[in-house]
Amino acid sequence: MDIHKGGASPPFLLRRTIDDRLSATLDDVRDVRLERWRARDGSLTEKRLMRSMELEGYDVLVYTYRAGTTFPPHEHAQAKCDAVLEGMLRVTVGETVYDLTEGDRLYLPAGTRHAAEVVGEKTVVSLDGTLW
Repeated sequence: MDIHKGGASPPFLLRRTIDDRLSATLDDVRDVRLERWRARDGSLTEKRLMRSMELEGYDVLVYTYRAGTTFPPHEHAQAKCDAVLEGMLRVTVGETVYDLTEGDRLYLPAGTRHAAEVVGEKTVVSLDGTLW
């Protein structure tokens, strides 16, 4: 009698799938990079932060997110850089949480599964960079 009939995965395949997902999540977290605006970079302005991202090769758009905005877990086919000019944006990658505030940039490799939400009552002004 085949105990795996009806679409259930054999235990060794299920284990491998779980291990592969965990490994992918750990790789995502390892490759994510957080950078903060430094005083030596001058005063933080939208123009300076956008120019910094553009010099790294990113196409940059400005977005505003109201309090209560959430983004469920998702991924992008391209590398992304999320930067914050105002407010606080919480980005979660696996079990790791990044609270981005003024001048913070979070670099996400292509395919990195993540979620995001606005923290607090202040609208978030964000620069969304895409590396095509």
